[in-house]
Amino acid sequence: MTAAGPGSAERTTWQSALAAHLAFRGAVGDVSGTTRRLSGELSRLEASTSGIAGRASGLFVRYVDHGVQQLRWMEAELAAATRLANAASEVKDSDMQLALLRLAGPRLESAMMGSLLLSVWLDFLHLTDVALKQQFYSVERLFVDMDRVQKMLQPSMTALSSGESGQVEAAAKDMPMLVGHLTREFAATREAMRAGAEKIQKILVLKEAIEALTLLSALKFSLPSLPPSAPALLGVGLVAGGDGVMMGTRIVVSAEWVEMMHRLVRAGVLTLPVVGAAVRIQAGQVMMAQSHDELPKGVRDALGDGPEVRGMRVTGRAGAGMNEPPRHHVLPKEFRAWFEKRGFTGEMDIDQFCIKMEQANHEAIHGGGNWKLGRAWPGEWNRMLMEALHDAEIDAGRMLARNEVLDIAAEAMQRYKIPMNFIRWRGR
Repeated sequence: MTAAGPGSAERTTWQSALAAHLAFRGAVGDVSGTTRRLSGELSRLEASTSGIAGRASGLFVRYVDHGVQQLRWMEAELAAATRLANAASEVKDSDMQLALLRLAGPRLESAMMGSLLLSVWLDFLHLTDVALKQQFYSVERLFVDMDRVQKMLQPSMTALSSGESGQVEAAAKDMPMLVGHLTREFAATREAMRAGAEKIQKILVLKEAIEALTLLSALKFSLPSLPPSAPALLGVGLVAGGDGVMMGTRIVVSAEWVEMMHRLVRAGVLTLPVVGAAVRIQAGQVMMAQSHDELPKGVRDALGDGPEVRGMRVTGRAGAGMNEPPRHHVLPKEFRAWFEKRGFTGEMDIDQFCIKMEQANHEAIHGGGNWKLGRAWPGEWNRMLMEALHDAEIDAGRMLARNEVLDIAAEAMQRYKIPMNFIRWRGR
């Protein structure tokens, strides 16, 4: 790669892969910072001797435990995404590096959006903690409220925890409206607590407690201030500028975050609908009610929108009334045990390395519709790839490492003009 000229296609691809890899590491670090904060807050609530974890209100501990359970799958997804990023750094082929990062993309997306929802859940836990400590809100009503909020969050959390790109993207698209609704629920509960506190002359205690809570809140861009006032009209003036994506004078996300997301969207690692949903949630109430297509053009441009980007992730059916095209195992599944011995397990299992192909193309690389006759053709995919891998092991005099297998597979895919857009095997 160092021998390639400064303007060569190889060097450009290498630079793009490097930029995407660094951005991916940065995004993982950013989400990891959020999960660490959430973990610390949940631990603090669990360790408390009063409020939500107190003896008198111990039935609310289940809601803290629920948050801890959700946090576990997010941390697992981040760990898996990190391992895939490590695997990407070990292969030499730049296209394969990007392909592995794209494979990790849904895991990062699910953890990123899950952490936003868990931050909202933590807001309700904090509010419950304050209410139970100060005793100016009905315990029965509070329990019903928390149960309702948990049920509202659960479908999205379930979809995000699946790690499936289609489910993650669908959940992300619905999240701004969900968070907008939960913001109103939170504000209504907070106002009911304020009214109750006035009756028992605890308004100053409540004001201090809730203002401190709101400073930590994931909903702080959307909640009206105390005393209650009309919500600010956020979203109308969202623009992309040198200081980041801004809402009037309020910075929603930093310029560094925008550039990081831009690189990942352009590389096909993250999808614009997911990133756009994150922007809208942080921007406030008006933007949370808008769809992806209503994002201001400047924001979409800053995040790297474009037809070629939108086409990087192919989801859904091949066409109306048509079956999904076959999912071709790049690493032949009849040799699964062979690949497992060379490190293809877990998130690097061969079922992760599938490509959607039209039926005709799929049959062509396997030598036609009859796979038994096709195996007799030296150019048949499975036969060709396994021969290349066996020859490489004979030349090396040892078992190939996982990254070496991927480099050989990448070379074969380029020769057969197979795009490196990996998806998971569905068993059909």
